[in-house]
Amino acid sequence: MRLDALLFSQGFGTRRLCTGLIERGLVAVAGQVVTEPATEFEPAGLRFSVQGEAWAYHERAYLMLHKPAGYECSQRPSAWPSVYTLLPGPLRQRPTPGKVQGVQAVGRLDQDTTGLLLLSDDGAFIHRMNSPRHRVPKVYEVGLKHAMDERDLGRLRAGVVLHDDPAPVRAAACELVAPTQLRLTLTEGKYHQVKRMVAALGNRVESLHRGRIGDLVLPFDLAPGQWRWLTAADLAALRPSAG
Repeated sequence: MRLDALLFSQGFGTRRLCTGLIERGLVAVAGQVVTEPATEFEPAGLRFSVQGEAWAYHERAYLMLHKPAGYECSQRPSAWPSVYTLLPGPLRQRPTPGKVQGVQAVGRLDQDTTGLLLLSDDGAFIHRMNSPRHRVPKVYEVGLKHAMDERDLGRLRAGVVLHDDPAPVRAAACELVAPTQLRLTLTEGKYHQVKRMVAALGNRVESLHRGRIGDLVLPFDLAPGQWRWLTAADLAALRPSAG
């Protein structure tokens, strides 16, 4: 692949801008500056730097982000900063077939919800992970205003009726970690589902954190606001649950 086309595919700007970066000596491959845009490289596994920033080629982007509170999972946020501002520019600018460029969140977390958020530019992957048909389990740690008991857990497992939604919604699993701390597993993705399920019991969510999707657990050493590429092992942890 031509170096200018490779940079463009990774989100480093328009084709003209990528050409300019190369011709100005701002791109290095394997530590060697390359100034000819048409220079060919095998992209798989290629590592390079642009303006001193190290990067690695990825045909598709698969990321995890430890979402902090106070960010919206929206390209056009209304009241809070966008979670996409936590990512470097190339990830936000990667060319995609759709109208919106860059990686997209796999589902959404409310601005006051923290935890594991997946992002990708692979539409098939996003659809598979979001599709109710695949029933990908998502595990939440829920802080409650009032204590729960086993009867409440039984109602969550049997199904509760949400406001404006007559079909009962069930928890795939739930357990009390403490009287006011609930661990809840869902395989659906309805709007404000955890908060609405808890509200249906006459209780209220005080804090909400997603710690696991499928068999992928948020790493303890990934601090709020930090991101990293998903490894092959991470993707394998998602595949069994996602079908």
